[in-house]
Parts: sequence; structure tokens; C-alpha cells
Amino acid sequence: MPPGKGQEEPSYAGAWRFTAPCVDSAAPRARSAVRDLLVRRAVPVHGELMDTVLVVVTELVANAARHAALLTPEIGIEVSAGAGWIRVAVEDDHPYRPAALDAGRFDTGGRGLLLVTALTREAGGVWAVDRTASGGKTVWVRLPLPGGPGGEGHGAPGG
Repeated sequence: MPPGKGQEEPSYAGAWRFTAPCVDSAAPRARSAVRDLLVRRAVPVHGELMDTVLVVVTELVANAARHAALLTPEIGIEVSAGAGWIRVAVEDDHPYRPAALDAGRFDTGGRGLLLVTALTREAGGVWAVDRTASGGKTVWVRLPLPGGPGGEGHGAPGG
């Protein structure tokens, strides 16, 4: 989102993309890489918001590894930030578009997107799934940063 009149992009603004093999161990590695990136770039993500971002990254990468590995040798992870917002996105090559489903009481999995949905709403953000040109998908979450204009309802850059 371009800055408004008289509004400059903050020094932390930018977009960073990296890839990871589509395997279970990618989730904790992506979580660590995103945390290090946010700290290094001085993006104002701290405390509960940092926890939210890291859980979202972990869940989205884990979902890609669990459900898209057959068609996806590598997943793409993108972090972008601007004045008042942060966006994390995970791209894979599988055409299936996930939905937040209720898991049964005794199910050991299946709650990842429910958790992403709840955390995103609680933080005042939005999430969605977009198709890629190659037929895969990008699952993204956009969250407002403290003190910024990028809160709920502002849409996602490029999404």
C-alpha cells in the first residue's frame, strides 16, 4: 500500500522472500528465520503480536508441508511490512484451497487454520487464499502494527 499524503514509508518497510523444502522440519526453521528477519529489520513486532506472527508462520508452513508436499518440492515464504501493517504469506504448488474446519474432540490435528483465523481476528487482521499463476495457492495473513493505519479492512498489498 503506498504511503498516504505526507506519509513516508518507515525504515523497516520492504518485502523479503525465501524458500524452504516442503518437509515437516520447514515449519520451525521458517519460524526462526521470520523472527530473526523481523528483529534484524527492526519491524515493530513485539510481545503478543510477535507470538501471533510466529504461530501463523508455523501453522501455514506446517499445513503446506502436510498437505501440498506431493506437488510442491519447495514452498515460498514471504514477509512484507509497511506503514502500519505486516503480511506473511506461504505459497505452494497444490491447487487445494484450505478452509478452517472444526476438528473432532479426539483428532490430533486439523485445527491449524482455526487457530490462524482466531489469532488473526484477535489482532484485527485479515487472511485469505489466492490462486497463483502456476495453479497453486498463496495463503496470506495481514496484521496491523501498533500505532499504524494498516488495520482491519485495509486489504493486502498485492493480494
